[in-house]
Amino acid sequence: MLDKLRAIEERWKDVEKELSLPDLMSDMKRYAQLSKEYKDLGVIVEAYHRYDEVMSNIDHTRELLMNEKDEEFRSMAKDELESLELNRVNMEEEIRNLLIPKDPEDDKNAIMEIRAGTGGDEASLFAGNLFRMYTRFCESKGWKTEIVDFSEGTAGGYKEVIFNITAPGAYGLMKYESGVHRVQRVPSTETMGRVHTSAASVIVMPEAAEWDVELKESDVRKDIFCSSGPGGQSVNTTKSAIRLTHIPTGIVVQCQDQKSQMKNYDKALAVLRSRLYEVEHQRRTDEASKKRKTLVSTGDRSEKIRTYNYPQSRVTDHRIGLSTYNLQNFMDGNIQDFLEALQLAENAEKMKEGLALA
Repeated sequence: MLDKLRAIEERWKDVEKELSLPDLMSDMKRYAQLSKEYKDLGVIVEAYHRYDEVMSNIDHTRELLMNEKDEEFRSMAKDELESLELNRVNMEEEIRNLLIPKDPEDDKNAIMEIRAGTGGDEASLFAGNLFRMYTRFCESKGWKTEIVDFSEGTAGGYKEVIFNITAPGAYGLMKYESGVHRVQRVPSTETMGRVHTSAASVIVMPEAAEWDVELKESDVRKDIFCSSGPGGQSVNTTKSAIRLTHIPTGIVVQCQDQKSQMKNYDKALAVLRSRLYEVEHQRRTDEASKKRKTLVSTGDRSEKIRTYNYPQSRVTDHRIGLSTYNLQNFMDGNIQDFLEALQLAENAEKMKEGLALA
């Protein structure tokens, strides 16, 4: 571990030198990458320096015990050594956690897409429930959310809703929500009281910065149209809604949330950029999952990851076998415990992999 920490410190110093070069500012993408690497490595280097100081104090205290004859001083030194050894164990655990390979996208903002799946109107209602759950969770953390585009269900809820989450580390925590969410409950339209099963899919993407994706203006077709509300009626008389089509890939994004055409364009462009970036990110995720068959998959969007059973008031995450029997509390946005458990499970797998390769 010490050899790895020394190598990280050397890399940190090299990055520091490169950041001081005057020509670097002409390449903003490279500057952003190096700045992030310098910050991330700096946390490990700082922990390494504190650990090194503790190890030095342990050596000094042991030497004192070997040479000191006064029993009172020896007793004090023994207490000090015991405290230092406990500190050493805690710091080694902290450093091992810091050395766990981290997804470089984790610190980014997130873009979430929720789509109704099988189940007709009930699926749309459930998609609306999920949207409320996530926005309530974001509110509890002080994160900003903003709708990009939506399509309402005929009986309420959403056929599709896309929204931004603006907060450092939002993607790193919310990425575990990607997948198929299944609900089991009695629909309001069901006269016989039978439990139906419906589903909604959730996609979480890291928000791409301008320098993350090379987006040529000639590759994007822009269409302008009137915004529409429930039932298809026009909600304003000006043509402010924007539809962007990326010609090489066929990816289509639209935004009609804002009254300003320019604001809709900017929001749609941000989503298009992130979708293109996600294609490459998904490829890397798939490659990594082939090497390491993780229980906490964030790559397979067709995977059923969670069941919400209303008759039993139960929520079960199938990846880690975690259940809670307080469904209403969960749907009110209290999902932090599940997200932390998923994060912990993935980190434990990464740590095992690191030990196996060591």
